[in-house]
Amino acid sequence: MRRLPVTDPGTPDSRSATRYLLWLIRRSRLTVAAAALLAIAWMGCQSLVPAVVGRAVDAAVARDGPALVTWASVLFGVGVLQALTGIARHRFAVTNWLAAAFRTVQVVVRQANRLGSTLPRRLNAGEVVAIGTSDITHIGGAVDITSRGIGSLLAVITVTVLLLHASVPLGLVVLLGVPMLMLVVGVLIPPLHRRQRAYRESQGRLTGRAADLVGGLRVLRGVGGEAVMAARYRAESRALGEAGVHTARVESLLEGAQALLPGSFLVLVTWLGARFAADGRITVGQLVAFYAYAAFLVAPLRQLTEAIDKITRGHVSSRRVVAMLRERSDLPDPPDPIPLPEGELVDPDSGVRVTPGCLTAIAATTPAAAARIADRLGRYADGATLGGVPLTAAAMSDVRERILVADNEAGLFSGRLRSDLDPDGRGTLEEALVVAAATEAVDALPSGAETVVPDRGRSFSGGQQQRLRLARALIADPEVLVLVEPTNAVDAYTEARIAERLRVARAGRTTVICTTSPLLLSRADLVCFVEDGRVVAAGPHTGLLRTEPGYARLVLRGSEPPEKKREEAGEERS
Repeated sequence: MRRLPVTDPGTPDSRSATRYLLWLIRRSRLTVAAAALLAIAWMGCQSLVPAVVGRAVDAAVARDGPALVTWASVLFGVGVLQALTGIARHRFAVTNWLAAAFRTVQVVVRQANRLGSTLPRRLNAGEVVAIGTSDITHIGGAVDITSRGIGSLLAVITVTVLLLHASVPLGLVVLLGVPMLMLVVGVLIPPLHRRQRAYRESQGRLTGRAADLVGGLRVLRGVGGEAVMAARYRAESRALGEAGVHTARVESLLEGAQALLPGSFLVLVTWLGARFAADGRITVGQLVAFYAYAAFLVAPLRQLTEAIDKITRGHVSSRRVVAMLRERSDLPDPPDPIPLPEGELVDPDSGVRVTPGCLTAIAATTPAAAARIADRLGRYADGATLGGVPLTAAAMSDVRERILVADNEAGLFSGRLRSDLDPDGRGTLEEALVVAAATEAVDALPSGAETVVPDRGRSFSGGQQQRLRLARALIADPEVLVLVEPTNAVDAYTEARIAERLRVARAGRTTVICTTSPLLLSRADLVCFVEDGRVVAAGPHTGLLRTEPGYARLVLRGSEPPEKKREEAGEERS
């Protein structure tokens, strides 16, 4: 049995939901085929039991001792084989379920990474969460039921042949009755399909709404909008509950049909068999066999109706997966990507030039201008070049491996803090926490770095979250690190410690900091002063304070440069 999840999930067929399900089956074709063969053997053994029991009864009625022993032995062998194949079938069924679920999660996560910053603009968080919670369950169930459905179908065919061999009328009843049962169940599938799709969509929107509420709870409380948003959430929750009830009504009819119709069919076959036995058209053993066949048919018929139900559910869930897989990034890879050379990182739109191995600061008069420059330097927008080669000419994976943009929009994930900050196990967590002045925040946790934190790090203050994000970026240790306002939520003392340690920690590595903090700007090798989206001056922090009044006003928050104050003080003394 192979280990799950697999290393490479493959390239999914996203042309339609049906093709996606077939792709999952093809990717697990060996285990699906094994499960199908075992299901055939398992159900085949069950279908043979009534015939063997009938022969044993006839042998007992005829007082044929050796024949009775023979058929009893055959019955024991069939029972043992049925048990072994049932155990093996279940093992392969679980493997197929897990393989489909894991593979779906893998391709969805990979697609989310490809979409990057495009994902929040195309899909809400609720839709993505629904894929990883309810949808993978239905998709795995659809793949699993395939093998059991095949086994059940062949078992019904086997029983029909046996009944036709013993009694043509009874065989015809089964041959004609099974399609009619499937037809009645099939009538319930389209409305169930529609209601399930509407319910999934509402569920995704409500989950997204809940995520937004949790993420912006502090802001809502600050502006007094908590009650309004809570009321809206309650209304949407009630609407989702009503949609769930409507869906459950059809599901209950389907469940009832799965029990009632095969049971009615059992009554009909038993009644006909009893009439034939009373008329002497069949033996007592055959009557017992016919009753056992009718009772046995309840299981495969129920599994066939269950297969229709689960495949329908899987199809509905696959549509959501396919919809996400069809989304395309705003910044796709070029047809023929080229490797990025070493060299200077340049943003021609603004005139920012980043020298390799140096700490460059960008002081922009507006935060939006600095954010746009950082987006271009990290290829979240077109425009920047590295070593004279446009970033758009290289593969996105190459750009992401060499250039990391860390801003305050990046969230902390739920789970153990260590795995969030150091997912690759680089072993530099403690050093990064010292540089980011976050050691105290981690030491205060119940289990330190092993503490399980909630989604988005809600248990941390804004300044603590900012320092932990900085530590995570430092642990990644990219060739080029672009930091956007990494210390605007911390106090001056902490900021001074971070500024000094950051310069030492990134020595010899290319670092860009978008900030207006004098403590960070004073540690930079070069400061680019940006007005109206363009670099108007560049040089050391102290030099710009003397020569650029606009720069001085920006970084000193309207106060005069200290050099000018000293000059004025000297004039007064003279």
